[in-house]
Amino acid sequence: MYTRAASWLRHRLGRAVVLSYVLALLLPGPGLWLRRPHPLPLTHLPLNTAPLLLSLVLFSAGLQVPVRALGHLLRQPKALLAGLVLHLAIPLAVVPLAAFLLRRTPDADGGSGLLTAMILVVAMPVAAGATVWTDKGDGDQPTMVGLVLASTLISPLTIPLLLGALAPLLSGGYASTLADTGRLAQGGFGLTTVVLPCAAGLLGALALPASRLRRLHLAVTPLALAGSLLLTYVNASGALGSALTRPRPLLFAAALAVAALICLLSFAVGRAAAHILQLEAGTASSLTLACGMNNSSASAVLITTCLPDKPHLLLPVLAYGLLQKSAASRIVSRLRRVPVPAATP
Repeated sequence: MYTRAASWLRHRLGRAVVLSYVLALLLPGPGLWLRRPHPLPLTHLPLNTAPLLLSLVLFSAGLQVPVRALGHLLRQPKALLAGLVLHLAIPLAVVPLAAFLLRRTPDADGGSGLLTAMILVVAMPVAAGATVWTDKGDGDQPTMVGLVLASTLISPLTIPLLLGALAPLLSGGYASTLADTGRLAQGGFGLTTVVLPCAAGLLGALALPASRLRRLHLAVTPLALAGSLLLTYVNASGALGSALTRPRPLLFAAALAVAALICLLSFAVGRAAAHILQLEAGTASSLTLACGMNNSSASAVLITTCLPDKPHLLLPVLAYGLLQKSAASRIVSRLRRVPVPAATP
């Protein structure tokens, strides 16, 4: 039953994501309620739904790591090291360009709000969902899994580093807000919400016998897929709910334009790097996807945690999440159209 449920949901994931956005637009109330912390029964400890759902998704990602396949990747780490270097270099290259263009707009703060949101997106680890697109496009799955895992485990170090380096581009108090967010990512949020769940899943993949691991995998996968959709709905409710009551067409357009610029540049840099490194097609596809697909859910949770009074900053994050999936779909489609060369006798 769990296998059928997970397979059914995975094949309809794109439509389910769109439905989550529609529900957030038309019925934001439950999502806004879930965004607020609620005390656990019989205790005064707050329960935050969004970080809990993110932890579930990352635990499932760690649980699905093909540990044995990673051995070959460690013996030939060129693509892995290139991906990690690009993960740090791309934000430092594309965000200043976006900042330069935004300063020429009539926005009072020079687009610092939109830039803050996009910095929080590109500083996040590689999205766990990138492994799904790699599988659809017959890419190099060990390379992609290694990039997701490595970027997630080092994120408490890389996120504050990137936020600190890009904060001088901001004005109007956003620089200090970004610095505070970096300290949170380095401390409790990064460790408990990102690293520990992924590490716990990886430990389960390493330590559990095959039969128990399979049963756990069958139970957790559909829950993680459903949790991912619920997290999308909760995050979108914060942005689209306020946008529905106070429409701001120019903000919508600016958010979409900035997200599209940074998303397309990130994929383009990844593709160029794969060409320069002369990687084979499957590995090149994985590297390109990893460069453009960041964990936008983690950045949305971080924004709702640190900037609960600025729900409009979720708009470029949501736009980036949709755009990176569209770009990944095009990359996968192109890879499928490339004929496989016949084996030489």
